[in-house]
Amino acid sequence: MIRLEHVFIGYGDAPVVRDVSLVVPSGGWLTLIGPNGAGKTSVLRAVAGLVSHEGRITLGGMAVRDLTPRELGQRVAVVPQEPEVPPGMTVAEYVLLGRTPHLSYLAREGARDRRVAGDVVERLQLGALSSRELGRLSGGERRRAVIGRALAQQAPVLLLDEPTTALDVGRQQEVLDLIDDLRRQDGLTVLAAMHDLTLAGQYAEELALLVDGGVVAIGRADEVLTRSAIERHYGARVRVLPVLAAGRAVVPVRAERAAASEEEV
Repeated sequence: MIRLEHVFIGYGDAPVVRDVSLVVPSGGWLTLIGPNGAGKTSVLRAVAGLVSHEGRITLGGMAVRDLTPRELGQRVAVVPQEPEVPPGMTVAEYVLLGRTPHLSYLAREGARDRRVAGDVVERLQLGALSSRELGRLSGGERRRAVIGRALAQQAPVLLLDEPTTALDVGRQQEVLDLIDDLRRQDGLTVLAAMHDLTLAGQYAEELALLVDGGVVAIGRADEVLTRSAIERHYGARVRVLPVLAAGRAVVPVRAERAAASEEEV
């Protein structure tokens, strides 16, 4: 379980997250949505122990600030929005780095580590690229390699910051389907930040809408993704259409076509 209790985050004298309290149950998926600058990435970085915070953040009952970097690496895997990519490293070598938190000091990867990394490479359809250097990949291919490194950690908590950036629609579905499968099969707990409201609403069990650093709405997609909420907090003209059970599709509409539709919710 991920639990945030009255969390405040600031950089210098500028507060960016104000009094945020959230719970992601073990095996659950909560996605943070909100306009640019709402504080979504800062919340993820605080959960990962990368920025200081006031209040309390716990993983399985253990306070993040009390865990060592190695302990955090065993519990939390992160897919950052702008990852650092080591020059000259191949896809296979990069994904294998995900096993680092499980190695003792100066130890080398063993057969099990290589097997785990190899399985992730195949599941993300990176096998044909495994010997290619990261610098020679397309943006979408590099993004899948970054996700592969995170999955190779086999941490119980996965933090995703814009996981579908640079991916075409087919790869977006493949990656999110894979993460959802792992969540259901292995009890992976997912906390994400996404701009794509339609994908966020279809994959997450709950959404938390952040505005100016605070949570203004939390619940299922059909409760949070409403036309009035999106127009108010994003300043956007949209249609919101039901998709399957509680899913929602958010469609931007040009000004001259923004008349209400009977299908809107």
